Amino acid sequence: MSTTATTSPRTERPWQDPRLPVADRVELLLASMSLEERLAQLGSYWFDRRGAGEVVAPMQDTFGARRPDFPTAARHGLGHLTRVLGTEPVPADEGRDKLARTQRELAGHHRLGLPAIAHEECLTGVTSYGATVYPAPLAWGASFDPDLVHEVGTAIGRDLRRLGVHQGLGPVLDVVRDHRWGRVEETVGEDPYTVGTIATAYVRGLEEQGVVATLKHFVGYSASRAGRNHAPVSIGPRELADVLLPPFEMAVREGGARSVMNSYTDLDGEPVAASRSLLTDLLRGAWGFEGTVVSDYWAVAFLVTAHGVAADAADAGARSLRAGLDVELPNTMCFGELAPLVRDGRLDEHLVDRAVRRVLRQKAELGLLDAPAPDGTPPGGAPDDAPIDLDSPANRDLARRLAEESVVLLANPDGVLPLRTTADRAPRRVAVVGPSAADPGVLLGCYSYPIHVLPRHPELGLGVEVPSLLDALRTELAGDDVVHEPGCAVVGDDRSGFDAAVRAAADADVCVLTVGDRAGMFGRGTSGEGCDAPDLRLPGVQHELVEAVLATGTPVVLVVVSGRPYALGAYADRAAAVVQAFMPGEEGAGAVAGVLSGRVTPSGKLPVQVPRDPGSGPQTYLGPALTRRLDRISNLDPTPAFPFGHGLSYTTFTYSDLEVTPTAPTDGAFDVSVTLTCTGERPGTEVVQLYLSDPVADVARPVKQLAGYVRVPLAPRESRRVTFTVPADLTSYTGVDLRRVVDPGAIGVQVGGSSEGDVLTGGVELTGPRRHPGRDRALRPTTTVAALA
Repeated sequence: MSTTATTSPRTERPWQDPRLPVADRVELLLASMSLEERLAQLGSYWFDRRGAGEVVAPMQDTFGARRPDFPTAARHGLGHLTRVLGTEPVPADEGRDKLARTQRELAGHHRLGLPAIAHEECLTGVTSYGATVYPAPLAWGASFDPDLVHEVGTAIGRDLRRLGVHQGLGPVLDVVRDHRWGRVEETVGEDPYTVGTIATAYVRGLEEQGVVATLKHFVGYSASRAGRNHAPVSIGPRELADVLLPPFEMAVREGGARSVMNSYTDLDGEPVAASRSLLTDLLRGAWGFEGTVVSDYWAVAFLVTAHGVAADAADAGARSLRAGLDVELPNTMCFGELAPLVRDGRLDEHLVDRAVRRVLRQKAELGLLDAPAPDGTPPGGAPDDAPIDLDSPANRDLARRLAEESVVLLANPDGVLPLRTTADRAPRRVAVVGPSAADPGVLLGCYSYPIHVLPRHPELGLGVEVPSLLDALRTELAGDDVVHEPGCAVVGDDRSGFDAAVRAAADADVCVLTVGDRAGMFGRGTSGEGCDAPDLRLPGVQHELVEAVLATGTPVVLVVVSGRPYALGAYADRAAAVVQAFMPGEEGAGAVAGVLSGRVTPSGKLPVQVPRDPGSGPQTYLGPALTRRLDRISNLDPTPAFPFGHGLSYTTFTYSDLEVTPTAPTDGAFDVSVTLTCTGERPGTEVVQLYLSDPVADVARPVKQLAGYVRVPLAPRESRRVTFTVPADLTSYTGVDLRRVVDPGAIGVQVGGSSEGDVLTGGVELTGPRRHPGRDRALRPTTTVAALA
């Protein structure tokens, strides 16, 4: 059969008729497919072949070597094409053409002529050569700005579609439980409400551009033992339900996400890739999810090699399919072995058809079941052949705005910041010391193209313009004498540069000391996938460099550019100022330098608390009373150096006139109102944070938990009235019987600019019967901000 049918699609290929309902088109196509063709729709193909030490996915060198050539793999069709753009560096126009040629070749390999869903990574932007590198997701969390993150998601989705990509593997909705875990930088933070609201905004941005968003990693990945990648997870059903699952539920219900990716891990011994209770009963039954579940790369094969719950590839494929997993990525290793099991009755053919329907429905939604173009080009490709600029000025402006909002001023006790340059002040000598100053790569996350792919191609550099922090500071402080000494590397034990760094600091009026991470993959960095930390001490000998520079007596501005929070308790009270940036992307240097100079007024808040000591945790703010410092309980003090939600400004804000509805029914809502005033001399933006507490419950509850937030920009002396209308559902928790419950009784209320410190407190009494909210429970408050005369 020709792949360029000339007869009416209603006769020869009726499923190509867009006038028919999607369900009808899917059934018509399904009925015409052989078993092998149906199974092929559940598989994928990746052209990549890398050796040991070059991999960007676990077991990539081993498993990738086993794949057949493309014509053999595609003879019955394919469900997905894996990272055609995000594997080898080519300019955007060539990448788009390469993907289009691959789709044409695929459609020509089998009688039905079906193209595949093309997917790419998109955690810090389009994973393609020359694309804008946005701040890493942990910086999204620090911005507390879902509207801006939605803009970023929209821009990334638009660029993906222009390239012919249909599905983005992002965002990550894992809630941080252990800061030592290497993938902390990929997360939005340690609070489920923050993660849910920010990630859902990003999901909406992708989906509104017609790109299928993929929620990663469902579920439990971030709770691995000792923060080790892929380690088992020992977690109770209550922590799973109340901490780890809510962001996924929000992104499914409110964001409209059409795909979910399983977690590599096992939960109490059950691998998620084989968990019917999670992938079917919860995800589809309780939440009503109708999209596709795709495997994390080689997660199905791991049921044999890592988890030991399957005898061979066919057994692994059958277990995953029964559980509710639909598509095997990045290559077809296990689902391709299922035909004999179906034919001899060991696997119900209905399960194959169930998954194929989901894939075909998604292809229909993406236009991939439509008729090819008159020239034979398969449907669903790039919309035009106009030149593509993946790093446009508009993209860079978005990256800049998000980076600026994400920088967190942790401490500034003596007012050494901002480092304003004024005409009436004599030039200063500014020493810029540390390994993070001159290396622009430290600004980029591990899933950015320059860090993820380009290390194999050093001749290409970073592929986009990324100024270093040193470059940006020399621009910002043009009237000052800026000198630089690295002191040491991010990793390693070479201290030979210490003396020069100490001399530079000692001879300076002020020292900007830059430390932190350099992202990488599987041990090739200090942050990123497979780059877990033994403790939360700064990597290498950076902590020794900090001590040596602080000892000079020169005012030291400590700047941490990292993918996780490091223990800063030893320096917090001795540095003149402390600034934190979480992998702020290609415009990150200007953002950090702008905060240091005062051109940018900082507004970022911590999405993860900063520990005091390297081993005093690890823990997050979200714990019951026994996780706090209690008299005679332990000799270890878990109090953080800087708490969750903390962040200072160059202006000041006051909170006043807290009003809380005194009583509300368990099926109703209550209002929390507060007046916020800018009392400083310059404008600024404050993140108003609402926390709830449940002092008496049937199970141990967090001391406090974020239930709402809003960014409020104010001019000097301006006031606004902020009101949160809080559904009683937001006080619910998973009870002793594992049912979600809203209890009558007292609920504590806290409003302020941080989870700790100078905050206003109140309370509300919930009245009426104990209530069990259902699948339509409210997930967020309604927030209004009104100007005051």
